Amino acid sequence: MPFRRLLVLILLGFASGLPLFLTGSTLRAWMTDEQWSLASIGLLAFVTLPYSLKVFWAPLLDRYALPGLGRRRGWMLLMQGLMVLALVLLARTNPRLSMLRVVWLGLAVAFTSATFDIAVDAWRAEALDQKHLGLGNSIHIAAYRVAMLVSGGLALILANFYGWRTTYLLMALITCLGMLGTWLAVNTDGVARAPHSLREAVVGPLQDLLQRPGIGYLLAFAVFYKLGDWLAEAMTMPFLMRGMGFTKLQIGTVQKTTAMVAIILGGLIGGWMLLRMSLRKALWICGFVQAGSILGFWAISLLGAHLPLLVAANTLENLAYGMGGSALVALLMGSCNRTYTGTQYALFSALTALPRTLFGGLTGFMAEAYGWKLYFPVCAAAAIPGLLLLLLWDRWGLPEGDQS
Repeated sequence: MPFRRLLVLILLGFASGLPLFLTGSTLRAWMTDEQWSLASIGLLAFVTLPYSLKVFWAPLLDRYALPGLGRRRGWMLLMQGLMVLALVLLARTNPRLSMLRVVWLGLAVAFTSATFDIAVDAWRAEALDQKHLGLGNSIHIAAYRVAMLVSGGLALILANFYGWRTTYLLMALITCLGMLGTWLAVNTDGVARAPHSLREAVVGPLQDLLQRPGIGYLLAFAVFYKLGDWLAEAMTMPFLMRGMGFTKLQIGTVQKTTAMVAIILGGLIGGWMLLRMSLRKALWICGFVQAGSILGFWAISLLGAHLPLLVAANTLENLAYGMGGSALVALLMGSCNRTYTGTQYALFSALTALPRTLFGGLTGFMAEAYGWKLYFPVCAAAAIPGLLLLLLWDRWGLPEGDQS
């Protein structure tokens, strides 16, 4: 793979991953410091709703191009600029005086981030040939997760020393660096044609999918494969900080060091698995690893707030994310029609994010009702439906190359 293409994949993957925690666990950590109730913190999961609804405006990105940079790159640059603005405004907000302002600006960050993801995912599917798709996705996911560690672990360390306002301003500045990837990316307008009309951009992707036999199994799998992960992630930060008494410095240091190594290793393992075994087998293995990683936090709830346990649980969680993400993205991206890449992959990725938003808003109530010792086993059990769908693999109607 050419060095420039590799650099672009890293920069764009990093730019995609950075905002997720800034509207997710890091924002919840901030609100935990501001003494919001667990129920209010749990309801912040609805701030990420744009990640699940982005399919509704994805046809606009498939159909229309902004002047100057092409169909994909123009939207990418615009969304990055608006994202920076929303983060700066969020940094200047006092959560104790204006809860509603926090919610609206969080939604703005999530909306621009989700729209940026539509363009980036479509660009990647068009820029990478089938031979490099698995490797390219692994690189993207590794960079994506490293960015999440920056906006997660590093952000907590920065907040511990400099406060949340300075931290979010720095995250806005780092977001500007991702624009370099957009400038360096090749224009893919010549690879896949744009739909001839907005109607085709809206109706065509759905018609293409609905005509495929077994598409319901694939869509259900996209929803349920990472359900357990999303439920656990929604309450991990309040659990560690309020439930177990870990400091922001402890959590941030662990995420910045061992977790960084784990996510890179997980992405490499995922890429290697996709080269060495069938996609079905890789999804099985990664699914079990994902479910098992949730139990690391259950062990902390049973054995107490010991730093080695935090290191082990966080390392396993990031390793599983890198592995499972590589396999799932390879499945979903390989299932897209290139004419409708933006909309179809937006639909797939929105379905994977749906549990994080739909069920994530209830996790605060679940944690209060069950207690931490029961909460994480329930999250691990939520991974079972996705694994059971793999038993029906032969009915999914996948291309012959993905059937083994």
